[in-house]
Amino acid sequence: MAHTRPEIRGQLRSTTVVLGGMGLLAAALTACSSEPDKRCVDRDSYRLAKGYKVVSDQNCKTAKPSVHAGWYYGGKKKGSWVGDGSFTKTGKGSGSGGSSGGGVHRGGFGGGHGSSGG
Repeated sequence: MAHTRPEIRGQLRSTTVVLGGMGLLAAALTACSSEPDKRCVDRDSYRLAKGYKVVSDQNCKTAKPSVHAGWYYGGKKKGSWVGDGSFTKTGKGSGSGGSSGGGVHRGGFGGGHGSSGG
């Protein structure tokens, strides 16, 4: 019976490693695929101190909304208002510019157009 004990411990360790690794993989995939927060807002409701008024999502999904609505991404929600976000959905990668294609490009060693070697 002394021989089965080390085998069981080895099996438990490898099972723990596999399950732990799968948990990390699931967490990483969830974080990468998640969209930024988006809320339907009235584009005509902007107030400097508050931001935009959050309205029903139906206003952003219908062809004839009751208000001039649009999806507002990110930002901070305060009650029924949201600010510090954008109407442009951006990617999470740095420097890529997301789907808008307006990323910032900086020169460096061998980078940039029109750079001269020296």
